[in-house]
Amino acid sequence: MKRILLLLTVLVLLAGCGAATPAPQTAAPAEPTATSAPPAAPAAPGMRTFVVEPGSSTASYLVDEEFFASALSKYNIEAGQKVTIGSTQEVAGSLALDLGADQPLGPNRFTVDLPSLTSDQSLRDGWIRDNALESNKFPEAVFVASSVEGAPADYTEGQEVNFQLVGDLTVRAITLPATFDVIATLSGDTITGVAEAKVKMSDFGVTPPNFANTLVVDDLFTIRIELTAKEQQ
Repeated sequence: MKRILLLLTVLVLLAGCGAATPAPQTAAPAEPTATSAPPAAPAAPGMRTFVVEPGSSTASYLVDEEFFASALSKYNIEAGQKVTIGSTQEVAGSLALDLGADQPLGPNRFTVDLPSLTSDQSLRDGWIRDNALESNKFPEAVFVASSVEGAPADYTEGQEVNFQLVGDLTVRAITLPATFDVIATLSGDTITGVAEAKVKMSDFGVTPPNFANTLVVDDLFTIRIELTAKEQQ
């Protein structure tokens, strides 16, 4: 059933892991902020509500970095290319869904606690908090789902499915559209899945770090969400 798919899709997304000020060409209004985004509205009768389990869910960013000779003396990192990962389990959210309705998607809102993102380098984490995300000032990334694309026409419970989830991501007072590729499964009262989206720092007005003789960071990075959500009784 396509409605179940829609549920899988939305729950599997949360995103919010890496953004900053809007680029001049795509400057989004500075009104909506991560901390001021409204909560999901109450669900209508007949809708089922699914809630994210933070201890079983993870939000991460993955980015390519290249380190040069000075990185060894400064950061104790060997020269070369590597994929850096920062993650947190401080993920929250809920989704209301009426699986029998023609348009089953109900109120939904998902958040990631940005100050809790950690990688293998505390200096990197501090730079992201203080400069890129300003996450002590804007502590939440917020995602609200709006549509699903590429879902199969029928769904059997327990089947792994692939689709795209489209919605709006708010980080650091900026709201921009985001599309995630999703793989998800619904079994009983539990949804599990993984969602990934490619995002450019420059699209959000962030200049990728480039420290002479030390390191450079790719503009393009990946937001990855590993999610578990259970139906609220």
